[in-house]
Amino acid sequence: MLENSPTSNIVAISLVAISIGLLIYFAWKTLITSNLFQKGVNLFQAKDYEGAEAAFRKVIAINSTNDVVRLLLGDILNYQGKIEEAKELFSAVISRSPKNADAYLRLANILLLQKNPEEAIKNLQTSKALFQKQRQPQKAATIDKILKEIGNREQGTGNR
Repeated sequence: MLENSPTSNIVAISLVAISIGLLIYFAWKTLITSNLFQKGVNLFQAKDYEGAEAAFRKVIAINSTNDVVRLLLGDILNYQGKIEEAKELFSAVISRSPKNADAYLRLANILLLQKNPEEAIKNLQTSKALFQKQRQPQKAATIDKILKEIGNREQGTGNR
């Protein structure tokens, strides 16, 4: 027979209180992150890149595993001309999530800006393959067109 002692009641009440406290904490953290993320997106769309950068950095400080925010932050850094910092961010996302096709695509863009078509092509090919595996044929087809354009440009400069 179960005993309903004051000690077991205190333990049960403590566990419920701790659980509720954790739920409230995580709900608050999610709400704050969501609001900051939306603020960053709005500032980005308004071309307030410094404000968007600050908002996204706060989101990353709260939730360090959010790769979407890292990709958007990398885009903002790219728009601000902070190419090397954007490149590091995209490379970090690839290291953390090697199946993130968007990270390879964005890194390829940076590599093209840095006049490194060979590495850009490798990243574009990886991105294309990942989009195909993820059943996103439109994105894979778009990358295929980009690869062909790069190939045509490379042939055009090689013939001069």
